[in-house]
Amino acid sequence: GIVGVFGYGGGIVGRYSDVPAQFPGVEHFHTLRVAQPSWLYYTTENLRALMDLWEKYGSGVTNLHGSTGDMIFLGTRTENLEPLFWDLTHDLGQDLGGSGSNLRTPACCLGESRCEWSCYDTQEICNHLTQHYQDEIHRPAFPYKFKFKFPGCANDCVAAVARSDFSVVGTWKDQIQIDQAAVKAYLNGDEGYPVNGGAHKGGDWGPFDIQKEVFDLCPTQCMWMEGDELKIDDAECTRCMHCINVMPRALRPGKEKGASILMGAKAPILDGAQFSTLVIPFIEINKENDFEEVIDVIEKVWDWWMEVGKNRQRVGETMQRVGLPTFLSAMEIEPLPQHVREPRSTPYVFWKEEEVLR
Repeated sequence: GIVGVFGYGGGIVGRYSDVPAQFPGVEHFHTLRVAQPSWLYYTTENLRALMDLWEKYGSGVTNLHGSTGDMIFLGTRTENLEPLFWDLTHDLGQDLGGSGSNLRTPACCLGESRCEWSCYDTQEICNHLTQHYQDEIHRPAFPYKFKFKFPGCANDCVAAVARSDFSVVGTWKDQIQIDQAAVKAYLNGDEGYPVNGGAHKGGDWGPFDIQKEVFDLCPTQCMWMEGDELKIDDAECTRCMHCINVMPRALRPGKEKGASILMGAKAPILDGAQFSTLVIPFIEINKENDFEEVIDVIEKVWDWWMEVGKNRQRVGETMQRVGLPTFLSAMEIEPLPQHVREPRSTPYVFWKEEEVLR
């Protein structure tokens, strides 16, 4: 960028006024991105120290937080950048986040620290990859920006599927756990079993209707009642979390947990907004080997994107340009039914001549 700190190519967004004589107070108004702790767990002592630092060197105006999570410090002068950076790193032990054509600061949901639905330790992998990829965060080397996000389940409390180039979404491989006694309690309207975790408390919504509120809203219609027992065809379940959200005391994620990897989401810049594409339906998240399985996928897509991607083209736009078959082939992933977005209307599987049996 136009301004920065020694050794870093990212973390600071340069801003100069076009009419400094008219507005001398904002002649320089640079923005700093400060890397956030996993899921924004701050102490009041740390927040006060950050605010004191920003009052000393900048405008005191902040934005908590940007779409990737960084704490945003809005407005300082060029000569303040180095002393602010020194105090931030040496006194507070915090670092700048990402900006520019690099890896942006990884973000996660609160995961297992507070949420019972999280299917893996989102904070652990987020912190590990933040440390592991410091060079990629601070020294831009990509065609354009690249974002990691780590939601622990399909509720996706960090909007990864809509905004992130690489989403690791918690899921499970076996059956949804069912407590049939709790299902009956919901159907009977028993006290202590409010639907939607009590989110509709205080409104006159009428008695709970499992057909209308759960079965009819299931994306694959894979649930039904047999007598007074709830049945689920788990082979058809997409793990969307809707039924679990409505009846949290009756249903839980399965025990064989891991994650799905989706790629290619972005906000509208060049080719318009797009959601992620499911690339790997299930992968184990193993903290014991420092998440090697996920890192292998990350570096494979980076190698491909840095070779094929055009300048200022997000990985999702590159995928869209070359087509899903080419992308899957480069990633050495076999085509799967889960890759199909619109069955029968947009087929993408084309056989090579040598693959056709004669």
